[in-house]
Amino acid sequence: MAHGLQIRDEESGYNKNLFCIPKHYEEDLETVFIPHGLILDRTERLAKDIMQDMGSHHIVALCVLKGGYKFFADLLDHIKALNQNGDRSVPITVDFVRIKSYSNDSPTEKISVVGEELSTLRGKDIIETGRTMKALLSKLKDNEPKMVKVVSLLVKRAHRSPGYRPDYIGFEIPDKFVVGYALDYNEYFRDLNHICILKEKAKEKYRT
Repeated sequence: MAHGLQIRDEESGYNKNLFCIPKHYEEDLETVFIPHGLILDRTERLAKDIMQDMGSHHIVALCVLKGGYKFFADLLDHIKALNQNGDRSVPITVDFVRIKSYSNDSPTEKISVVGEELSTLRGKDIIETGRTMKALLSKLKDNEPKMVKVVSLLVKRAHRSPGYRPDYIGFEIPDKFVVGYALDYNEYFRDLNHICILKEKAKEKYRT
């Protein structure tokens, strides 16, 4: 079973005044939950684990937009560094898919997959990065990939969780609503480097 770096339920994060926060978000955030540097270090380790497991297979790296783009880019940078500096390397191609499953801070019943061209994945090995897996994995199976591996930066310990576990996990976190590092609240906060906890009053401020 995959395990990530555990962040305890009682963990409240770090004082935001200790970090560089964009001024337009200063009043909206409770704390810095996972600092950017820690995210990058953990991502580097995930890249190493992935490359060890993939062997010599051609990898199609499929990014789930929009929330996965920062993690995806940083993960690929680390994989490329291993390709350039290691004893062996594997070819990697890149594709993108967009999944919409949140309205305000609640998951919606309807999950839509838009803009995908999944037929290109037939017969390939896939590293997949993102949060909402169920709908996407069922679509991927239709294209008969040799192997599908899912990488997720965050896994929440949530009561509503269906019990699905990605193959690679960055952090296991409490059931808190977090933003930053491309994770948004109604499209805001993607431009925040750290993963932070949002104030309740900010949810009202940015609610659609």
